[in-house]
Amino acid sequence: MATAALGGDAASMVAVGLVWGATNALMRRGALVWDRRSRSLPAGSGAVRRWADLLLTWQYSAPFLANLSASAAFFRLLGDAPISVAVPVTNATTFAATAVAAALLGEDTRAAPAALGTALIVLGVWVSIS
Repeated sequence: MATAALGGDAASMVAVGLVWGATNALMRRGALVWDRRSRSLPAGSGAVRRWADLLLTWQYSAPFLANLSASAAFFRLLGDAPISVAVPVTNATTFAATAVAAALLGEDTRAAPAALGTALIVLGVWVSIS
């Protein structure tokens, strides 16, 4: 694989990881909205009803659809990039992006360990693609 092609693929890997990370934090927030609302459902509501209610909660379903779109892009990316690079780069980026997005959304995070972990992830991604 040419270096230029890997560079373009690396940008795509990072982009997928960023979308996954951001949508993970947003889906968690949407799931909390759904959880508060689902407590008002009648006792004994079936699993299908609860699942449908979750999917109809836009705070969950909108980021879920974006997450699925990134998954489709990731599978397309796997056809062009070596899996030994694509998976670690994308997953590492996802982890870091989830931590940053959660902090931006106001979730309780331990800032110093999250910053250190994110810095180590960035270093590892850089080493993997250079």
